[in-house]
Amino acid sequence: MKQTDRLDALTEYIIGAGSAKIEDLVERFGVTNVTIHRDLDTLQQRGILRKSRGFVTAIASSLFEANPEFRKRQNVRAKREIVAEAFKFVDPGHSIVLDDSTTCLHLAELLPSRQPLTVITHFQSAIDIVVKHPSISLISLGGQYYQWSNAFMGPLTISAMKSLHADIFFMSTPSIIDDACFHQHYDATLIKQAMFESAARRFLMADSSKFELRALHRSIPLKDFDAVIVDSATPLSRLEALQDLGVNVVVAEQLAPSAQR
Repeated sequence: MKQTDRLDALTEYIIGAGSAKIEDLVERFGVTNVTIHRDLDTLQQRGILRKSRGFVTAIASSLFEANPEFRKRQNVRAKREIVAEAFKFVDPGHSIVLDDSTTCLHLAELLPSRQPLTVITHFQSAIDIVVKHPSISLISLGGQYYQWSNAFMGPLTISAMKSLHADIFFMSTPSIIDDACFHQHYDATLIKQAMFESAARRFLMADSSKFELRALHRSIPLKDFDAVIVDSATPLSRLEALQDLGVNVVVAEQLAPSAQR
């Protein structure tokens, strides 16, 4: 198993279990004690877990934001359904704001087929995708770099965003509780709010897993978005609850199997 795949597998296992003995991880993943400690040190630096006296413990879910490379591999089918629907709102010439969600990374991969466009983002992973295309004008928001999200945040980032006005803002969120978006990190909440306020149209892209998770900081009310785009597997009861709140819900079409990979 490659180290990247092993780190993902370790992350998923430890989050699911909550805690684990390090000696059990050595046996489970078939690696040496030195290798497992090196991998766990990497995950600890990313803020995913804590090591102590032969055990590892996952960071509480209300304060946890997994590495973007790990998150990008989660719920891929649902994310691709959602971005296919979101992409219908994009026209050549639009100025588009992307947040630091991995759902937006899937959207960024579609944007070159609708260029020319202007893309505004603070997310280094999204920058790496769109910078390769000369017909996409890229505005990169500076600020303080946050390794856990591979993005720039803070007062400088917010100030830069507030000096702009875009056609569309696309965002996702780690958690939806009742009638609003929530995030584990306050700095992320502030930049999302600044992006929201700086766009003429705003779309939330939320796969059905977001309704099962919890986070700490309230962000943006769902009914304030022009539309909340969800995947085809979202339960009917959830859709009805959103509609009762006055939310404009758009359910993405199910993709053919060949398009889900």
